[in-house]
Amino acid sequence: MNRTALGLAVLLAAAPVKADDGWQLVWADEFDGAALNTGDWRIIEGNGCPTHCYFGNNELQTYTKATENLRVEDGVLVIEAKGAGKEFTSAKITTQNREGWTYGRFTMRARLPKGRGTWPAFWMMPDKASYGPWPKSGEIDLMEHVGYDEGKVHGTIHTEAYNHRIGTQKGGNMVVENATEDFHEYSAEWTETDIRWYIDGREYYSVTKADSDGHAEWPLDHPFHLILNLAVGGDWGGSQGVDDTAFPTRYEIDWVRVWQKKD
Repeated sequence: MNRTALGLAVLLAAAPVKADDGWQLVWADEFDGAALNTGDWRIIEGNGCPTHCYFGNNELQTYTKATENLRVEDGVLVIEAKGAGKEFTSAKITTQNREGWTYGRFTMRARLPKGRGTWPAFWMMPDKASYGPWPKSGEIDLMEHVGYDEGKVHGTIHTEAYNHRIGTQKGGNMVVENATEDFHEYSAEWTETDIRWYIDGREYYSVTKADSDGHAEWPLDHPFHLILNLAVGGDWGGSQGVDDTAFPTRYEIDWVRVWQKKD
């Protein structure tokens, strides 16, 4: 990936940004090399143990860096989940300790995996636990999808006051009938006062910071990093079981791009 000023200018010219909207491209991965650029991404391995076993959601997968689970193929990042029963492998990558941003427009172009029990995500976590451990320092889910509800794509925030553990999370969704067949653009614009979610440029949900909100409601004011992963099973993804016959299945990402306001 080329992040020189010239390289970013070329990407910006080709990217589907709104005319004169004040955003500039600041980071991108087009996945056009022979392998994942580990200067930009850190590969997560294991099942989260011993500190966060099964990633806190009773997920079934173990993450690996093996090419059967994680590879760049024909200009596309492929995250492939394999397995059966309670033994699955998959992949997870993050820009943690590589790149982080406070506010911006975060977009990927992707084709989502098929299969009951799949749980692909494009999301953000804080670089530092500035206000305490999850969910106190926040989480921004740019795109989530669960295979048993194929085509319904979700965008959500989690904070101390608003999270799924207490049934108060704030989120919306949009149906994309061919989400597992075709590539679509999944985006969110995050500013000091709101977050807006889009699919193919169409806004489907927004959340706005109230004047009275403190850190419990809105801790979303410090650097966050990006995460891409394909989980299997879990409290949400596996709530209607896992169809072993659906595996192997692929989460394919054409590119990821980050814009920020010019000022």
